[in-house]
Amino acid sequence: MGFRTQRPAGARRLDKALFQQLAAGRWIAEHRNLLITGPCGVGKSWLSCALAQKACRDGYTVHYARVPRLFADLELAHGDGRFARLFRTLTKADLLILDDWGPDRLSANQRRDLMEIVEDRYGAGSTLITSQLPVDAWHEVIGDPTFADAILDRLVHNAHRLALDGPSMRDPKTAKSDTTAPGPSAADTTLTKPATGAKK
Repeated sequence: MGFRTQRPAGARRLDKALFQQLAAGRWIAEHRNLLITGPCGVGKSWLSCALAQKACRDGYTVHYARVPRLFADLELAHGDGRFARLFRTLTKADLLILDDWGPDRLSANQRRDLMEIVEDRYGAGSTLITSQLPVDAWHEVIGDPTFADAILDRLVHNAHRLALDGPSMRDPKTAKSDTTAPGPSAADTTLTKPATGAKK
């Protein structure tokens, strides 16, 4: 299946039809991925958490992690014996959210950990990534061309994309004037634990 990219709609260029389709959750059942990109403050994390909470209500397991903290946790886990448990949490969730990808270049250990995670999840779960960087720049962030090709092949080829744009929603004036929000069902909180009751 090919990509579907958003069409301009309002200040943030949010494709409302695609967002409503994503909220229905079929992409999770089909083990497809979602890539949300755009400048700082445009609402990437907010939208990802809205989709995550809807997935939880539908019975899927969800794990949310900010990428910089995740790599720090993985590094510590390698040294204190927690890696197997953390790895299992990351790979077994129906939906894994990796928030704030980039712009720092990955180290060799981070590349290997990420490769193991996406390899185990491929065809078995959905991954949602938010990033300020366009997808075309992710290859450079991963660094090693061989790892980059392998990782992105598993993340990108079956993914929906939402490429947002516009002013920061953290500006009160912008937030009041925005009319492209998906509606009152969207979440304004961040998930910190996996949900229970995975849908088979």
